[in-house]
Amino acid sequence: MNITTLALLLLTPILVWRIYARLKAQMARQRSIMSRHYTGILVFGAMILVSLSEVLARPMELGALAAGTALGVFWGHFGLRRTKYEDTQEGYFFTPPMRLGIVMAMILVARVLYIGVELYTLQGSGATAPRFTDSPLSMLCVGLTGGYFLAFSVGLLLWRRKLRRAIEQG
Repeated sequence: MNITTLALLLLTPILVWRIYARLKAQMARQRSIMSRHYTGILVFGAMILVSLSEVLARPMELGALAAGTALGVFWGHFGLRRTKYEDTQEGYFFTPPMRLGIVMAMILVARVLYIGVELYTLQGSGATAPRFTDSPLSMLCVGLTGGYFLAFSVGLLLWRRKLRRAIEQG
């Protein structure tokens, strides 16, 4: 085992812990800002659409992306029902279900780390490196994470629009 491999083995748990800590902080009570909801829709919608454009000709990967997206949207709807919404004098706030959001994000992080390890092990072997979209499991993870956060962003946007309509109607 060389020094680079040893360093990667030691640093990977620290990286995972930092990602987890960052996600945990993001899953706390947050101010509802409309531009963030729109950004979430654009980013996670684009994540799914770009992946879709890559796998259109491959039925296994396409099916995995579609299944992951559908499952992610289902879990996003479930998460929205478990979200705590607040309309206070300071503004609008929401508290998402922490564990569900962290799990959805860590699924994609774990898959990306796995592919990174796979690429590291292929180094110097002369084998071609697989693309991220070559694996149905990767597409399932992308669809699951993208679908969850896309549905969540859409749900928060609809919540805010409903509040705006209620204010306008008096």
